[in-house]
Amino acid sequence: MKLTPSKRLWFNGELVPWEQAQTHVLSHVIHYGSGVFEGMRAYPSDRGPAIVGLDEHIARLFDSCKIISLPIPFDEQQLRGGVLETVRDTGYEACYIRPFVFRGYGELGVDPTNAPVEVVIAAFPFGSLMGAEALEQGVDVGVSSWRRMAPDTHPAMAKAAGNYLNSQLVLLEAQRHGYAEGIVLDVDGYVCEGSGENIFLVREGRLMTPPVGSSILAGITRGYAIRLAQDLGIEVVETRIPREMLYTSDELFFTGTAAEVTPIRSVDAKPVGNGKRGPVTRQLQAAYFDVTHGRVEDRHEWLTFTAGA
Repeated sequence: MKLTPSKRLWFNGELVPWEQAQTHVLSHVIHYGSGVFEGMRAYPSDRGPAIVGLDEHIARLFDSCKIISLPIPFDEQQLRGGVLETVRDTGYEACYIRPFVFRGYGELGVDPTNAPVEVVIAAFPFGSLMGAEALEQGVDVGVSSWRRMAPDTHPAMAKAAGNYLNSQLVLLEAQRHGYAEGIVLDVDGYVCEGSGENIFLVREGRLMTPPVGSSILAGITRGYAIRLAQDLGIEVVETRIPREMLYTSDELFFTGTAAEVTPIRSVDAKPVGNGKRGPVTRQLQAAYFDVTHGRVEDRHEWLTFTAGA
């Protein structure tokens, strides 16, 4: 996710030049990971840029802050407006959007109470996470030796900055082994998710995915994939998935704001199905992009058009 600076971003309630949005090297978040963030996309459409899941992402941001006791100095409508203002200001037809709430400079130590809370919203161009060809050809992945945190250690349901040290370890290991991504297991050895994506398995026509209790992040795109599958008459089962089912599934794919709907063609060098994007993945992928690009009716009200909001 290479950064291309925009002219301005939203910082503590106002648009400021990109290069002026700074924090001190002794800010609490840098040393202790005390922040939460979201990732959204805006796609081009006939009605201008369409932000996918704006309200769901803002709601999850506030949920994450509540979980880690991080008070936000703005309300949901103010941050929603901040996202819209930021995207409009960039002039981009398509972009990635990153709201970030964090504890800044003031006091250093594990106790975060007196560190000031700051909020930033940035938007910048971004293409396919794993390359445009991955959306059609799929990616090769490996099961990581690292595990996701137990439910009583880190709060997996919070999209907290500190949680992503685990994700970094998973991804770095996968890359060392020549894979595009890693699949991480939960503390009990069941399939959890990718380093930053949810995972789905197709077997005998049914769509399966790990439940929230398996230390996953409850992804917004994950929820959309489930809804689209139900709309298409595909049975969806949220259940614990043993590792070996990765090798015997008919199809596998990742979902996420950045990953979108990305097929998995092999796990630990074992081909998934016929080693190509499967029919269920293709169908869900097409349905997802049709909605997010405004090509079909937005039946579930997932889109917010910046021109009319």
